[in-house]
Amino acid sequence: MTTKDDVAPDMVGNLSADKMTQNLARVEELSQRLIAALSSRKPPNSALNGPDQELFARAAGSYWQEMLSDPAKMFEKQVEYWGKTVTHFMEAHSHFLTGADGDDAVDGQPKDRRFSNPLWHSNPYFQLVKKQYETNAEAIRDAVAEVDDLSETDRKRLNYFSNQIVDMMCPTNFLGTNPDALERAVETEGESLVQGLENLVADLERNNGEMLVRLADESAFELGRNVATAEGEVVFRNHMMELIQYSPTTDKVHATPVVLFPPWINKFYILDLKEQNSLIRWIVDQGYTLFVVSWFNPGSEDRDIGMDDYVETGFLEAVRVAKEITGQKQVNAIGYCIAGTTLNLTLALMKKRKDKSIKSATFFTALTDFSDQGEFVPFLQDDFIDGIEAEVNEIGVLRSFIMSRTMSYLRSNDLIYQPAIKSYMMGETPPAFDLLFWNGDSTNLPARMTVEYLRKLCQRNEFVTTGMELLGETLHIKDVDVPFCAITCETDHIAAAKDCYRGVQQAGSKNKTFILSQSGHIAGIVNPPSKKKYGHYTNEDLSLEFGDWKESADFHEGSWWPRWESWLRKRSGKKVEARNPGDSGYDVIAPAPGSYVTKVPKV
Repeated sequence: MTTKDDVAPDMVGNLSADKMTQNLARVEELSQRLIAALSSRKPPNSALNGPDQELFARAAGSYWQEMLSDPAKMFEKQVEYWGKTVTHFMEAHSHFLTGADGDDAVDGQPKDRRFSNPLWHSNPYFQLVKKQYETNAEAIRDAVAEVDDLSETDRKRLNYFSNQIVDMMCPTNFLGTNPDALERAVETEGESLVQGLENLVADLERNNGEMLVRLADESAFELGRNVATAEGEVVFRNHMMELIQYSPTTDKVHATPVVLFPPWINKFYILDLKEQNSLIRWIVDQGYTLFVVSWFNPGSEDRDIGMDDYVETGFLEAVRVAKEITGQKQVNAIGYCIAGTTLNLTLALMKKRKDKSIKSATFFTALTDFSDQGEFVPFLQDDFIDGIEAEVNEIGVLRSFIMSRTMSYLRSNDLIYQPAIKSYMMGETPPAFDLLFWNGDSTNLPARMTVEYLRKLCQRNEFVTTGMELLGETLHIKDVDVPFCAITCETDHIAAAKDCYRGVQQAGSKNKTFILSQSGHIAGIVNPPSKKKYGHYTNEDLSLEFGDWKESADFHEGSWWPRWESWLRKRSGKKVEARNPGDSGYDVIAPAPGSYVTKVPKV
């Protein structure tokens, strides 16, 4: 057997030279593709270039005013900063000369997983880079913390944007100061860097010149084959939705059907990723006739579709069809995220119209009171909303990548920088992870609906204050009077549990149930009993402040699904013969998951 050591040195050199030549040829070809991809980019409206610069001007003015009134404090800060910088350099110099490990080498496990490579703690160069970055980050955060004369909103925004700068400038984000990427490049003779460039170009081409890091290996998944595989049929279709009726798995079903409205920011199959964690399958298995809406993905021609269209042509039409198919006078409805918010609006409208078609409602992570904008404060002020309004007026939709990018920047290290490092610097293929595959399969939002949602709900909070004008009625949260169950998630950074709870308290219903699941916006909802992973909290006293409610709540091991199903069962009537799609006057149009879930609009 011939090993590398047995190969003559000149042959090794020829092999390396050949590989270098091949890589250079690939780089030249990829460079041409890179230029072409960037040339095809349709950048967002210039009004979306960032926050109003007045924010930074006010912060800088306040900072310097304080420094001028107390120059000794500024001098002290500068001396401290430069003192730390000189100390770091001298320590690195000493370690370089003596070959000794730095102090970090005996500190145990690093607190920041970005610096987990041993070279950050043993190599003088990387140790100096790391310590200086930490010093710079501390200086920026201290400066921001000391700024006075800012409103609470401006302070939150300044904190957010300064932290974005700190995260962006982390040395692991740059090839020359990332030991993992440099080691991989040496090990692969540069192949990892070429493959990283290949990944970068492919992402740019896939997203029309926009840099959106691919989080999952899309080739590993196919809708209807290994994702969204629950058996069912599309039984109704209009220009905004397909209505899927799922095939029964029990001989008998509850008389009252369930109609589930997923959010239209992403696709419905988050609730049917795979058999083991499919909420859709689980509901059907408990003996319910389940209808699920699959929303359309709007294009520029849909610019005039608004919240009223989603209510009238989406929610109310789905309820009407489900009633006709099942022969029932009422349905039980479920709304997830923005669809939960809109289900509240629909219920308020139905009360005005004296329509009792919805017997009970379930809300998954649904906000109705937007008085606390939480982590979205940086994006929900006039400068950003004005920019979004200009963008959608020009394009006709809020393009999906803008929403995806916004969500990602709430967790930039996990959803932007770390995936970019692995893909572009390390040359790794993204993992075959179904949840991340779904996360990347987002949709556009119609122009009018986007502006109405952001202005009327997120900014002006009309639904819980003055009332929101919709379809000729003034809708208020107190009009939501059907029995309902609200499920929220403990670590949800999109729809914070405390904010969802505040809306629940203000609803007019006298029959309210509130459940707090462990985990976040997705994992807390997609939490099958078989996993026995996340527990949940219950407390019947909804008069308490959220903190007091949680402190006095009962904790239960395991998923909330069985508890909710027990609640739903009491409102679902007697058992009847199972219904099959197509047996009730509505012909089968197409098998689940339908065609709208894969349709690509023109923008």
